[in-house]
Amino acid sequence: MRATSPQSKQHARVVPLTGSRRPVGRALRRPDTVQRILAAAEQAFAERGLAGARTDQIARAAKVNKALLYYYFKSKDELYGAVLNSLFREQRASIESARAPSSLPGSRMPHQQAVLGFITGFMEFAVRHPNYVRLMQRQVMARGPHFDHIIETYWRPSFRRLLAVIEEGIAAGEFRSVNPEQTVISLISMTVFYFTAAPVLRVQLGGDPLDSRAVAVRRQAVFDFLKHALFLPFSRKR
Repeated sequence: MRATSPQSKQHARVVPLTGSRRPVGRALRRPDTVQRILAAAEQAFAERGLAGARTDQIARAAKVNKALLYYYFKSKDELYGAVLNSLFREQRASIESARAPSSLPGSRMPHQQAVLGFITGFMEFAVRHPNYVRLMQRQVMARGPHFDHIIETYWRPSFRRLLAVIEEGIAAGEFRSVNPEQTVISLISMTVFYFTAAPVLRVQLGGDPLDSRAVAVRRQAVFDFLKHALFLPFSRKR
């Protein structure tokens, strides 16, 4: 039987990303305190991972004592799950908000609007939370303890929603006849890669690729590409 190190035992149990019910009720009492803890934890987990992050440092960065941190989150695993839940909820809300008809007046076709909303919503979210990409890279590279849960709870449903948009858009005459699955992969790649490669782009191109103006240029470039590679022109006969 293979020996298990104390560290691996410590992180072998995966706390569900939905977390326990305990912090939720308590969080309502001091939401500003909880948000400071989550922000500090997001930074720490992105820089050092779940195993390397220390709760005393997170508490200090959040300007709370360690006892108060554990009042809201009973373990580091639970805090980690709360950070991921918070990020995924905000990402979903950002994408849904960007899909609203009034937010992107450039397209009058609903499936094109949905695609542009995905790109805009994710980019706006990623600018607000640059640590998100680093957190996900750690999970993917190390196949962390929450990896499978993230796939099943968040990424697979998101992929299927976008896939349905492409399939329905083809049927509605809004998109070219393309391979739907490969198109979804391309959309995600064009949108997410920019933020994944930000450290390289900062050195290679100069400037801050996460500056709002730089991101706006990138977003418009993706829009222009889709206009020619995927979208069909609007027709009043439809």
